[in-house]
Parts: sequence; C-alpha cells; structure tokens
Amino acid sequence: MSNPEPALALPSGSFTGAQAFSQLVRDALATAARDGWNAMVWSDPSFLDWPLRERAVVESLNAWARSGRRLTLLAAQYDDVRRYHPRFVTWRSTWDHLLDCRVCKGVDSEEIPSALWSPHWVLRRLDLQRCTGNSGFEPQRRAALQEELEELRRQSGAGFAVTTLGL
Repeated sequence: MSNPEPALALPSGSFTGAQAFSQLVRDALATAARDGWNAMVWSDPSFLDWPLRERAVVESLNAWARSGRRLTLLAAQYDDVRRYHPRFVTWRSTWDHLLDCRVCKGVDSEEIPSALWSPHWVLRRLDLQRCTGNSGFEPQRRAALQEELEELRRQSGAGFAVTTLGL
C-alpha cells in the first residue's frame, strides 16, 4: 500500500526574494483548495509580480472555487492584471460571483499592503523592491492584517469589471 502524499505545510517566518514569494502564493492557493478555506483577501498595488498567469495557480483556484467561498482583491489598479495575467482574467470571468474586486481610492499605492490573508494563515511582503516579508499562523498576526485590509476595503470602490461596456 502506498502512502498518500504528505500535506503541504505552509511556513511561518521570513522569506526573501521573488521566487520565494511566488512559491508561497502557489502553496497558499493549493492549501486553500485542499483545506477548503472559505475566504481569502489579496492585496497589492497592482498584482504585477504575483504568479497569477500560471496554470498551476488557476488550477488551484478552480479546485478552491465552490459555493460559499469568497475572494476579495484590493488594488490601486487592475491594468497590470488585465495585461499580464490572462489566465487569471479568464478564471475571474467564470467565477465572478465569488469575487469582490476593489480599487483603493484616495490611498497612495505605497500604502496598499502586498498580502494574502486567510482565516488560517497570512503572507505579507514588507519590502516590495527586495521582495522580503513574513508569513504565519499566529492569531494576532492574522487579526492585525485583517483589520488593516478591512479598513482599506471600507475606503475602496468597485473595480475590475468582468466586462467593459463601450459606446
């Protein structure tokens, strides 16, 4: 009898570099799908350097997407998502009813954290240029980030429409 694959364990602690950040996002989405996370909030000024164009990421999102799930995105703008992440844009149009895409108005893009929040685990880049940050399960870390993201959401408006109406 073969052993099942070991469960993907998300790390707690610091990370450095774009590759490490991208792998953490991939691992978080695979874990969200496997463990059935009901909610996630993603925040970034533009999501330009998130791995949203990758097939594996979209496959994890497909596995995660179910009735009752909710994904909130907070950004300064979504132009880079439309331009560089076509797989995610297609996924987004299919699962629009699970998403709440928000544009943070009246907030400098430097004030928008680059983070992934869930009720179980969080990831945050503290320095976007060097791509350094931390992740963890600690309740106080999750609560603090949730509070910050909720305040941003309250100051935001709808954005990243599925279709663009033209005249």
